[in-house]
Amino acid sequence: MPLAPHRAAAGGPRAHRTTRPATESPMSLFGSMTTAISGLTAQARALGHVSDNVANSQTVGFKRTDTNFVSYLTDSTLSVHRPGSVVARPDYTNTVQGTIEQSESPLSLAIAGQGFFSVALPTGTANGQTTFDERQFFTRAGDFQMDRNGYMVNGAGYFLQGWTVAANGEPDRTRIVPIRVSELVFNPIATGSIEISANLPARGTNPASTTLNVYDSLGALQSMTLTWTPVTDNVWTLDVSAPGAGGSLGTIDVNFGQAASVPVADGTIGEFVNATGTLAGAGAVLGDPALISFTADFGQGPQAITLNLGAFGAARGVTQYAGDEYALRNLAQDGVPLGAYSSTTVRENGDVAINYDNGQARIIARVPITTFNAPDMLQRLDGQAFLRTLESGEARTSDAASNGAGRLAVGSVERSNVDIAAEFSKLIVAQRAYTANTRIVTASDEMLQDTINMRR
Repeated sequence: MPLAPHRAAAGGPRAHRTTRPATESPMSLFGSMTTAISGLTAQARALGHVSDNVANSQTVGFKRTDTNFVSYLTDSTLSVHRPGSVVARPDYTNTVQGTIEQSESPLSLAIAGQGFFSVALPTGTANGQTTFDERQFFTRAGDFQMDRNGYMVNGAGYFLQGWTVAANGEPDRTRIVPIRVSELVFNPIATGSIEISANLPARGTNPASTTLNVYDSLGALQSMTLTWTPVTDNVWTLDVSAPGAGGSLGTIDVNFGQAASVPVADGTIGEFVNATGTLAGAGAVLGDPALISFTADFGQGPQAITLNLGAFGAARGVTQYAGDEYALRNLAQDGVPLGAYSSTTVRENGDVAINYDNGQARIIARVPITTFNAPDMLQRLDGQAFLRTLESGEARTSDAASNGAGRLAVGSVERSNVDIAAEFSKLIVAQRAYTANTRIVTASDEMLQDTINMRR
């Protein structure tokens, strides 16, 4: 009779069962290969950044691109880590200053510090006038030159923009437009003011005269003579004459010191009396300018002129002190002849001035500087230009060297901020890293082949 199978008694020891511990799946060879391939792609992009930097090492205003490697994980815990991937992202250096060098062009500009030039991109012509893209562009490339239409254009073809300047010298900060030099003639300015400083000899007995040139409304030179004749102690008669205006324009007595109805300091002008012709003297107020006004008609109608002799009761301008003879110290007038264009210059405050061959200058615009909260987030364009993005923040346009903007370096350009030695170092590292990743791909491929060959 066969024996019954043995069973454990109730409550006795349980039958032994072998349990298989939980194990992770082996690392995916395909994952290793994919990770290595992402490394190849990342190093290739890094090599592209280095290539771009080296190629533009001599480009004015160029900002290099560094490489920022970012890892992406598939799975990573305290007990398991599976291969992920890596990507190469550009790391822009728009805020890194390039070397500022002197330029032979007087219109070249560089920014020492933060900020960008505001520029416009031409799109064509309409009715003989240049048209521009409505978008606002920015650049650090300040190698500006004058084109045939009078615009200031850099080497990449962008037109410099600025504020227009009113007749009073104040810029219009409400709008920014391309700067154009079109006023090639400086209209003549008729003489409206004459200023004289001289000393009349006290107790002098001989007349003294001074001849000067003034300009009429057509810019023509006209001769004028101021003749001083002593009357008594402290009293002189001034005669103003101009041959081109018919001779004498009138006379006026100038009372000095104690001769004035209200005495003033000895040797200083006290009052004007007995005016004739077109001459008229200002009222005597201590410290006020001692002005004589008159008109002269040089053929274009009466031209009003003011003669400034100093101040009442002040020892400046025309005085009467001891001396052997009449002593002229200064004689100036504000008339300007017709002027032709000579050159254009940019001043350190950003003012664009047109210079004329008559010694005059006219300010037509001011170059502002534009700054951003995050300039490295600007969008890059061809020709070292940038566009504002949401990440860069709003554009803030202000005068140079104010509100955080850099100062202008006139007659200079900013070179690329690329360091060739550093780029070659990056090149070596990228090459070695690329080679190392190819080894991973090769090893993964061999291991996959071994896995396939396990069953034959």
